[in-house]
Amino acid sequence: MRIVIIGGTGLIGRHVVENLCARGHEAVPASPNTGVNTISGEGLDAALTGAHVVVDVTNSPSFDDAAVLEFFETSGRNLLEAEERADVGHHVALTVVGADRVPDSGYMRAKLVQEELIRRASRPYTIVRSTQFFEFMRATADAATEGDTVRVPTAKLQPIAARDVATAVTDVAVSHPVNGVIEIAGPEKIPFAELIRRVLAIADDPREVVDDEHARYFGTELADTSLTPGPNARLGTTTFAEWLALHRR
Repeated sequence: MRIVIIGGTGLIGRHVVENLCARGHEAVPASPNTGVNTISGEGLDAALTGAHVVVDVTNSPSFDDAAVLEFFETSGRNLLEAEERADVGHHVALTVVGADRVPDSGYMRAKLVQEELIRRASRPYTIVRSTQFFEFMRATADAATEGDTVRVPTAKLQPIAARDVATAVTDVAVSHPVNGVIEIAGPEKIPFAELIRRVLAIADDPREVVDDEHARYFGTELADTSLTPGPNARLGTTTFAEWLALHRR
């Protein structure tokens, strides 16, 4: 199959491209780096010509509420309209577990807008909702730092390795559309503060990590169930300890 990966040069996209090629598919990475821009529409029609499946793993370059909403609205609409012109048979989109449970977050509201555009389009689709990536824990710590203190919610997360995300997205891309949502997550629920402490420890980072029930993540307070998946989620195989061992400096 010819499968176009929008965001195919990024963290998840490049692994999806590798996986699809290894399985014998024609995987086409599409991003501004390859001349395809979902905001302006540049290169979209040419990239989607002959595509059987389109996988959207793009992310907004800005997390400002207005900017992220504009990105997902514009990018999603342009991409879906181009898919209709090309008669693409399956639209796969990567979004976020719990996006519908944290309405105070502008980022999550924007992801829901993206999902609604997909549901209202004429294309068969599968929405893959993922938990947070291990790879983003360090950036999360930096964003939550005040002086020498990292203040994070008391809630638990169930994060997942990027390669496991890519494996799940690849499996979905070569399967029939479900016209619904699939959740994916890591194999373990871990307290937020423990995740951050362990990430900082492997880099010998001395910052103190404090858990605070009122600390915000993506603009919202969290409970244990806010960003963890339901009972039918597909679980990755990489534990946090295994991932840490591979990324120790």
